[in-house]
Amino acid sequence: MDQEQFINTIRNDQPYTTYNNQEQQQQQEQGQHNEQQPQSQPQSQPQPQLQTEHPIEPIKQRKTTKFILSKYTIYEMKDRMYIVGSNKRESMFRILEIDLTVPQSELNVLEDNVFFTRNEIMNVLSGLEEASPEGLHKRLTGYGLLGFIRFTSCYYLVVITKCSQVAVIGGHFVSHIDGTELIPISNNYKKPDKGSVEARLMQTFQNLDLSKTFYFSYTYDVTNTLQVNLLREKFKAVGRSDIVVPCGIPDYNEMFVWNNNLLKPILSCIDSVYDWFQCIIHGFIDQVNVCLMGKNIYITLLARRSHHFAGARFLKRGVNTEGFVANEVETEQIVADMVLTPFHKPGNGYFDSDRYTSFVQHRGSIPLYWTQEVSNLTAKPPIEINVVDPFFSPAALHFDKLFQRYGGGVIQILNLIKTKEKKPREVKLLKEFEQCINYLNRFLPKEKKMEYTSWDMSRVSKQDGQGVIEFLEIYAAGSVQKTGIFHNGSDFKSTKIQEGICRSNCIDCLDRTNAAQFVIGKRALGVQLKELGIIDNSYLEYDSDIVNILTELFHDLGDTIALQYGGSHLVNTMETYRKINQWSSHSRDMIESIKRFYSNSFVDAQRQDATNLFLGNYVWKKGYPSLWEMNTDFYLHNEYIQDGLKRSYTHWWNNYHIRSIRQLIYDRIILQNNDITFNKTVKYVRGFPEAFDNYWNEYYRPRCITWISDLFVFNMNSTRRYRSATKNNEDLSPFSSRKQSGFNKKLREKTQDPTCGSDRIYLKKEEMSLDSGFRKLGYLDEIQLSQQYLGTIQLTKDKIEGILASYTKNEIPIFCNDSLDEDANNILTDQRKKEVESVNVTENNDYSLNNDEMDIEHFCKDVSVDLDFYRKAFDVSNYRPTDDYEGSTKLYPHDVAAIESTEVSNFMMNNRYEFTFL
Repeated sequence: MDQEQFINTIRNDQPYTTYNNQEQQQQQEQGQHNEQQPQSQPQSQPQPQLQTEHPIEPIKQRKTTKFILSKYTIYEMKDRMYIVGSNKRESMFRILEIDLTVPQSELNVLEDNVFFTRNEIMNVLSGLEEASPEGLHKRLTGYGLLGFIRFTSCYYLVVITKCSQVAVIGGHFVSHIDGTELIPISNNYKKPDKGSVEARLMQTFQNLDLSKTFYFSYTYDVTNTLQVNLLREKFKAVGRSDIVVPCGIPDYNEMFVWNNNLLKPILSCIDSVYDWFQCIIHGFIDQVNVCLMGKNIYITLLARRSHHFAGARFLKRGVNTEGFVANEVETEQIVADMVLTPFHKPGNGYFDSDRYTSFVQHRGSIPLYWTQEVSNLTAKPPIEINVVDPFFSPAALHFDKLFQRYGGGVIQILNLIKTKEKKPREVKLLKEFEQCINYLNRFLPKEKKMEYTSWDMSRVSKQDGQGVIEFLEIYAAGSVQKTGIFHNGSDFKSTKIQEGICRSNCIDCLDRTNAAQFVIGKRALGVQLKELGIIDNSYLEYDSDIVNILTELFHDLGDTIALQYGGSHLVNTMETYRKINQWSSHSRDMIESIKRFYSNSFVDAQRQDATNLFLGNYVWKKGYPSLWEMNTDFYLHNEYIQDGLKRSYTHWWNNYHIRSIRQLIYDRIILQNNDITFNKTVKYVRGFPEAFDNYWNEYYRPRCITWISDLFVFNMNSTRRYRSATKNNEDLSPFSSRKQSGFNKKLREKTQDPTCGSDRIYLKKEEMSLDSGFRKLGYLDEIQLSQQYLGTIQLTKDKIEGILASYTKNEIPIFCNDSLDEDANNILTDQRKKEVESVNVTENNDYSLNNDEMDIEHFCKDVSVDLDFYRKAFDVSNYRPTDDYEGSTKLYPHDVAAIESTEVSNFMMNNRYEFTFL
């Protein structure tokens, strides 16, 4: 049997084929029926699609939940390449086949949806090796596939070779890419000559370091928010999968899928792309643990950068024709009480845990056509508004997309650029942006009008006092109150939805924007903890452990976003705006300014070329200019459509996008009495309540962990490290400020003021200060309370031991009748009788041990006697382990007076084995 015949035998071997469900089997049969229509193709072998320079319509994708592929081994032959994927336990396998005999400009991929066991896959690989004269060679083992890319000759497969865990959400791990490798799809590949177009394009592609700040997850959709992911599951549980959230985005959010261009060649080949390839995001993910009296609170900060109109600082400003702005980042803050790991409550729960909350913010460049020229080597190039659009069409598209993604709620715009300048620079954008908002608001419905706030943060930061923090605290209290947070519930009625978004911006959307988002995130964190029942006041004090660790999170996020966009770390941090350590922070800010200037002047052009090539903005074509020969990439990011329908200049929004998600749930679910129930979940969710979520195999990873010090949760950053530095009489609470001052009290009073738009969730003024009536517990007080509690436990333990010591050991059987009573009296010694008679426990019980005769009839009524268990317990020599634990015991209800009870009691008395019954 030659190689081709062996491959066809595998494809047509029905015993190996298992279908996920009946629908898939029907689809397979339907597909075979379609192949029998008048076409000159053989029926024995399905013909794969070819990816050429003229793209074919993508196939509708499906995703298998039976098992998740997480390890990939690549094998090569002369004319075939095989990718063997396996689950974490390496018990199930699948094979992806790539044809190497087609022209290099084409991609031929085939996947038969066949599942193999370990023995079966070994037989298949052995057969392939025997069928090929050259044999089967192992090329690489990886932990993820990102897709295919072609420069000038052949395609390359991008493989994840190293990854590490950075967060866990609902038992699903999120991983950071630590290493990648390009695998050429060719049977006669030769390394390109140095200086050739292929080599230069490959070098440009590798300038985008995929091992820095790129993330993925095997089982959790990191491209969508927690609210979207859980609402989709809830809609599925009531049979309303037709309701799409967000509107028009039924699956992965393409806006944040950075390998979308790498997946395009494969989308027209197979219908199981997302089973094999991982969707990655670019941005920032970190997680910390807040320890509170034995309780673990996980705070996860997740930033997703849009791949549209992406690039370096001065090279990407403003907005493009499709409404995407530069440096557009969605920041999500997830707070979870880890009393339980998964999203499900115990007892057949389905995404109903009320211990998960989230809050989302947005940052992005001002949505106008404006640029800055960097050729004159100045630190602050002049701002130029290139195109003046009287209808602000790109901005209208941008805000329409915000309505779409964030539930149709009110959009709050916080503009932090300067309002007064001697030489107009930022003020140019201020006036144009205000005209834009006024024009767009003129046509919006009253309840949907955007709320615009302009505040010169730079000017206030130069004044004395804490004006920056005071304003942002007041603004944050009102902002969080208006949008709300997402708090998961057991059903739709108890679930709280975030509706709307706060959009912050400055010129770069880096320093000032990051400080503003920190203060808003701090207020949201207080509301999230209050919703979880952890605190009763949503104001969190500055210089407390929880605020300090949140400051670190946002500082790391700001540094990461600044490096990606500006080429340096944050120039102005929270220390700058809070005016802490001003000398050291000022010197640091100067150094980072120099680094940013150097990067913008000499490095940004290379970074922009790499980004354009990776994202598919530039595709090499013969006879067209090369990437490094182009003076500008403006036409790569802006597309002007001459024909077709144009959007209205007045009704600029989509009616479905501004529809309230809360009202939609109320009308479609709650009013129709179609909320989540157990029976509905069983009906509409396949596999429920048995296996419907892979979090267990994901969280408890087999063959991965050998030492506890290697566990991600063990090494997670935590507030515990702050406690080692506390003084003996200092409060150990993570919510108490380490630097007592009137600043926190002043902020409490300001955010309590009803004029700020905040809700009445804060304590009244007379209730705010607890120091007047109570003294805070210090370190020594907690030790004394612990010692007192241990003493109480010890006294209780001694009392219980005294009562248990009064009973005879091994002498009194569990069953009792008249004959056994006499035996028990004879067995007791005189000294033991006196001990038993001296004990009286009638004070809290309805029985006593005043005499030798023990009346325990009420203990033994309707006792379930496991006869087989006791016989096997004493007959140790005949013990055999059973495979089925559930079937190892059989319980039969018997009466006390039955013969079996006497038999078992005598058996126990004769053997005199020690048993303790509690």
